[in-house]
Amino acid sequence: MTDLESLQQLIDQSRRIVFFGGAGVSTESGIPDFRSVDGLYRQQYDVPPETILSHTFYLRHPDEFFRFYRDKMLCLDAKPNAAHYKLAELEQAGRLLAVVTQNIDGLHQQAGSKRVFELHGSVHRNRCASCGRVYDASFVQKSAGIPLCACGGRIKPDVVLYEEPLDARVLQGAVEAIQQADLLIVGGTSLAVYPAAGLADYYQGKHLVLINRSATPLDRRAGLLLRDSIGRVLGTLRV
Repeated sequence: MTDLESLQQLIDQSRRIVFFGGAGVSTESGIPDFRSVDGLYRQQYDVPPETILSHTFYLRHPDEFFRFYRDKMLCLDAKPNAAHYKLAELEQAGRLLAVVTQNIDGLHQQAGSKRVFELHGSVHRNRCASCGRVYDASFVQKSAGIPLCACGGRIKPDVVLYEEPLDARVLQGAVEAIQQADLLIVGGTSLAVYPAAGLADYYQGKHLVLINRSATPLDRRAGLLLRDSIGRVLGTLRV
């Protein structure tokens, strides 16, 4: 039996699947991966991206933050790929319990997924720090300099920056979903960013599948390990 056949068999036998994914799910939609060999973290900047995407930098240098944010973080033309669509199809069939994602691009929802725990927030939600008014990503993209609310307050993207905590309710929801899963599929993530990377430790089931092009700290625990494109692997599955 091939690895794909083994995965299909697990899918067929499971009724509470949870998918936990990272940047590799979105790279196949053309969104750059910060930690890949050709990703943003390997490029040359006057200030490292880790610094730019920190809460401190956002407060102290908002002009520079938003220039980088618009240039590198807003990929509003990106479309869902085969992985996104297959996960949405599994949910619609009543087989997928939830998607837990480290991505902020909203592609899972665009593909049709309903129960998505966005650990690091979303570029599609932006809120005025003064009055709380909500703006979409297009407003931020089209604005100049620091995006300002009608009230004059600064608009902050609802994304988790370095030095900021994860949303407690989102984190708790993700943990509970993973604990209830009878099949956990981890894909497209190097499992290098905490606390998100530690969520797989809450899985109590027997079937852990890992789909990733490179090695991860979870490889030894995986019952099934596929070194392949996540879109190609999930795209071949039957629901």
